[in-house]
Amino acid sequence: MPVSDSLRQRLYPLLPQIAKHFGTPFHLYDEAGIRATGERLNRAFAGVPGFREYYAAKALPNPRILAIARDLGFGFDCSSVAELQLARGVGARGNDLMFTSNNTAPDEFDAALDGGGSILNLDDLSLVAKVPRMPEQICFRYNPGPARSGNAIIGNPVEAKYGVPHECIEDAFRAAIARGARRFGLHTMLASNELDYRYMVETIAMLLSVVHMLSDKLAIRFDFVNMGGGLGIPYRPEDAEFDVQALGAQAATQFAQFRAQHGWAPALFMESGRYVTGPHGVLVTRAINHKHSYREYVGVDACMSSLMRPGMYGAYHHIDVVGKPSGAGDAPVDVVGSLCENNDKFAIQRPLPAVADGDLLVIHDTGAHGHAMGFNYNGRLRPQELLLTQDGRVERIRRAETLQDHFATLHFAPDAWQPGS
Repeated sequence: MPVSDSLRQRLYPLLPQIAKHFGTPFHLYDEAGIRATGERLNRAFAGVPGFREYYAAKALPNPRILAIARDLGFGFDCSSVAELQLARGVGARGNDLMFTSNNTAPDEFDAALDGGGSILNLDDLSLVAKVPRMPEQICFRYNPGPARSGNAIIGNPVEAKYGVPHECIEDAFRAAIARGARRFGLHTMLASNELDYRYMVETIAMLLSVVHMLSDKLAIRFDFVNMGGGLGIPYRPEDAEFDVQALGAQAATQFAQFRAQHGWAPALFMESGRYVTGPHGVLVTRAINHKHSYREYVGVDACMSSLMRPGMYGAYHHIDVVGKPSGAGDAPVDVVGSLCENNDKFAIQRPLPAVADGDLLVIHDTGAHGHAMGFNYNGRLRPQELLLTQDGRVERIRRAETLQDHFATLHFAPDAWQPGS
């Protein structure tokens, strides 16, 4: 979606000066917007006792952003040792952390259990025997198979690599109980960037149904259910916003009904990443070339290594040309980077005002799965990250990569092996 009027008014007049000071390209995040969305999420679920958002660290793994999330009362959903370390670096410990991994190695389980611990969210029955020591509290990621549909980003549940199949979920909890687990959670994650809140209502209903079944069969109670993330944002101007208030209200009703029926109810957890920070980030890049071929191309100084979603998913990200409002004279162009890949395009046949070399382009909604999904193909270096603070300052919160960073792993102690040694 176009950036908020508030951010446009605060940011756009300053962008030429910011770009001159820091250089381009850069991702810039809006602290005020992130806090406002986080507070809106907490208010929407205030009617669900025990609700907590576990911010998906993979969306924007920067310590300054994680510190804002912690200030909002969020925990963190982590899927790697690096994400655990980042979250612990801002003070998260124990139940502040949900370790949701898959194809997990033993040393990763050790890291999740040590250093203050975390809630283990196991992806498969086979992992029960591989956990070095079974914590008192355990959670499983549930895959309902053909009973539900997913979407293009995560995929059909039947084809997804994630989660314990329905027919194995009881056995998974029995195996964990046999190893000493005494407290329980149930998690799922079925869709990503979903804009229809009713899909999430159905997901909560599914989780509560499975909890009801398992509680009866195993004579246990569940501390929580985790509905995952997947709350979408309106990338396109014509998209409607996700109705988080309706989701929160219906969730409150569902949990009240469960409590009335059973005399108890689990807490509700969520692991939104995109919804919290996605709309509050932009990639600012400068036009550096024009090519007149079978199409018109605008070349910029960022490339797919800074934002891979358009090339990977065909995802739409809105684009503004600073100082040039859109109008009837807009003409279609491809906005492209410098990688030796033809999918290195931020926009394809996008109507834009006439772009001159030196113009600044603002690519919207990069506050989640933007910088985090960067890579170094062609030796291209990932850009810096900036934070627009609530008091109007702009701070660098990650420097740009350098060639020295890129070549660092080529400097190592010699080592070799030969047969018979």
